[in-house]
Amino acid sequence: MKRRNFIKNTTAFSIAATTVGCANTSATEVKQGIKEKRYQNGRSPWPICLDTATIRTAGTLGKKVDIAIEAGFDAIEPWDMELAAFEKEGGNLKELGKKIRDNGLFVPSMIGLWNCLPENEAAFQASLPETKNRLRMASEIGSQFAQAIPNKVGANYDTKFVASCYWRLIDIGIKEYNITPALVFVKMFPLKTMGQAVAVALDSNHPKAKIIPDVYHMYISEGGFEGLKMMNGDLFAIFQFNDAPKGMKLEEMEDKHRVFPGDGMLPLPKILKDLKQTGFKGCVSLELYNPDYHAQDPLFIAKTGLEKTLKVIEEAGV
Repeated sequence: MKRRNFIKNTTAFSIAATTVGCANTSATEVKQGIKEKRYQNGRSPWPICLDTATIRTAGTLGKKVDIAIEAGFDAIEPWDMELAAFEKEGGNLKELGKKIRDNGLFVPSMIGLWNCLPENEAAFQASLPETKNRLRMASEIGSQFAQAIPNKVGANYDTKFVASCYWRLIDIGIKEYNITPALVFVKMFPLKTMGQAVAVALDSNHPKAKIIPDVYHMYISEGGFEGLKMMNGDLFAIFQFNDAPKGMKLEEMEDKHRVFPGDGMLPLPKILKDLKQTGFKGCVSLELYNPDYHAQDPLFIAKTGLEKTLKVIEEAGV
């Protein structure tokens, strides 16, 4: 059976048959008419996460956590260099993780496992010490996933080899750190599209394989959005959310050009409708790199981004 048909045909069965966890509604509850768990005072079917890149200039990781709490997010997604800097300055990541949880938030993902999927076996083995240290930091702050970033796979990467590396990363992450590495795709890297990421995840043949879609890279990589409705939402660790600017050529768009959800030209309500149909129950994470936003008050940007995200979710009617 072709991969495309396999994904499509198994989606309905998986969604109907799976009894999901604390943030989800079971099949029995659906039959009984019990409402699904919702977030943000009922405005969202998904917890909303703040990717700390959105407020990159806010200062320390501790300050960014405070902003996420005050702005009203459900979760926060930190970067590895922030965790390292926090430790270097004498901070305790386990204590910071407890503070996050004590304030009603959680850490769904950490960005990221750089260089973890290189071109050959020697490079893979050489990358493991840094990868394991990043996994350790993510584990100590309480993260569920860590983003496996394919920045070193090579221009003519071998899907089979990358998939074998990814299987081993998952095995290490789960067994040694209780974290699942989840694969991202980025237009600027050789592994560019959601389809390519799905191919690696499936070919890894690991039951815990995950990918992390990003609407911006779905668009600028020209992979598109139609494949989303064919997927099983259990394949997604989190869902990165933002918008692409109006009046700009696609080939000129860079990460710095991301704008608030709803301020751009992407069909975000339709995308969210399709995402809902996949059965996805994880975080929608606001991820922006816009220098115009970085020049403004971080708390204002966080609150504005959260509200604009919720307005798009409401427009989608999910």
